[in-house]
Amino acid sequence: MKILMVCLGNICRSPLAEGIMKAKLPDHYVVDSAGTISMHEGEHPDKRAIKTAFNHHIDISQQRSRPITRKDFETFDKIYCMDINVCEEVISKAKNEEERQKVSLFLEELGDYKNVEVPDPYWGDMTDFEKVFQLLDKGCDAIRNQISK
Repeated sequence: MKILMVCLGNICRSPLAEGIMKAKLPDHYVVDSAGTISMHEGEHPDKRAIKTAFNHHIDISQQRSRPITRKDFETFDKIYCMDINVCEEVISKAKNEEERQKVSLFLEELGDYKNVEVPDPYWGDMTDFEKVFQLLDKGCDAIRNQISK
């Protein structure tokens, strides 16, 4: 199983989601993250995201931002998007229904969270990053439980 987490710039939410998911799954799972924009390409995650992950014993400091590519639709089995705009952007890149079916809104994995977005903590403070971490942690638990069935 190969999982891709996607947010806007790939420096806050999706790197955290990647790190959390990797910590919850055995090594034979592939987990990566990407963004819908290339503005931060090659950059490490936001320092606040790195610190928040570190506070939970997860190291995301070596991740590098990258934009989502056409090849990602061939490589990954599931593509989880952090918000509706990101989801619409990713779906617009899909070339067929099979690829579109791989894409979903991250928090919808929790069941009662239709159209609920993971808030972008970029303009916030450490409290916002911690809240996002807790949401992502819950979502990653749900994904892990679903794929291990």
